[in-house]
Amino acid sequence: MGVLTLGVAACGSKPADNTPAAGGHTDFNACMVSDSGGFDDKSFNQTSYKGLQDAVKELGLTEKKAESKSDNDYPTNMNAMVAAKCNVIVPVGFKLADATEAAAKANPDIKFAIVDYNGFKAPIPNVKPLVFNTAQSSFLAGYLAAGTTKSGKVGTFGGAQIPTVTIFMDGFAEGVAYYNKTKTKNVQVVGWDTKTQKGLFTGDFESTAKGQQNAQNLVTQGADIIFPVAGPAGIGGLQAAKASGGKVNAIWVDTDGCVSAAEYCSVLLTSVFKGMDVAVSDAIKAAVDNKFSNEAYVGTLANNGTGLSPYHEWDSKIPAELKTEIDQLKKDLIDGKIKVESKVQP
Repeated sequence: MGVLTLGVAACGSKPADNTPAAGGHTDFNACMVSDSGGFDDKSFNQTSYKGLQDAVKELGLTEKKAESKSDNDYPTNMNAMVAAKCNVIVPVGFKLADATEAAAKANPDIKFAIVDYNGFKAPIPNVKPLVFNTAQSSFLAGYLAAGTTKSGKVGTFGGAQIPTVTIFMDGFAEGVAYYNKTKTKNVQVVGWDTKTQKGLFTGDFESTAKGQQNAQNLVTQGADIIFPVAGPAGIGGLQAAKASGGKVNAIWVDTDGCVSAAEYCSVLLTSVFKGMDVAVSDAIKAAVDNKFSNEAYVGTLANNGTGLSPYHEWDSKIPAELKTEIDQLKKDLIDGKIKVESKVQP
């Protein structure tokens, strides 16, 4: 396995080069550009980066990556990966769409697999979108939260009001509404209104202080289960839950929080995962094998591209009947018997 890391950031530090090891496809450069959350965000970028690492390890590729510290870094980091003679570049996130489109059109021989964006005006021959219908899995999370709350209120907040964030919030609120409908209950959602599409946001994905503040806002309104959709800023929500001494708990997003943020596992009912690692790894492998296509990959409950992580420490606390209902809901969503209404579904 060969590994070459380009630590590109606004500070302009010199990239570090590691000589590739012998064997494998060391002449194939598999590359990634993070969004502003960084590669160790315990969430979105970290899971996508695992996909790059898995492909590099399995196929003996050379890895290159550029970590963005702010939105202003995207064009610079994308250009750095182009200059580094990357064969495939994986931009992580909705916000990298413009930089991806510009680089892809200027460099038709390079393959791009963008995570969480499929909104180009027309398909681009060398760009494969990797998107996920997390409204489906968040529906299950909302139903779980509604069936677990003691206060009768659950809450959610986002990092930024973009479709890849609000899709989680939509699904969550719809899951609560479905619980209310089937159980004749009145569990309330604070922090997001599906009808007005207005809610609570930190304004960025980096500030844990803002995340903690938003979580406390929800708790003050009576929520005892919170659903942060804010990358690293969401960790602030988990901090608030843990500090409550058992009064407030949470559901994590993007990856299994009991693995990525294990110190908060005790307050996590479950996580809404996105199989970004598998999607990224498969796209890179396809590029290596000359089987790359620009057809969008859509992760769903049906193909296990998204879903709920294990209940871990909550496994014995969640009633067996509620677990069974959630298993049935999953089947009904897959079969189309229940439809999620969110307009930002891929």
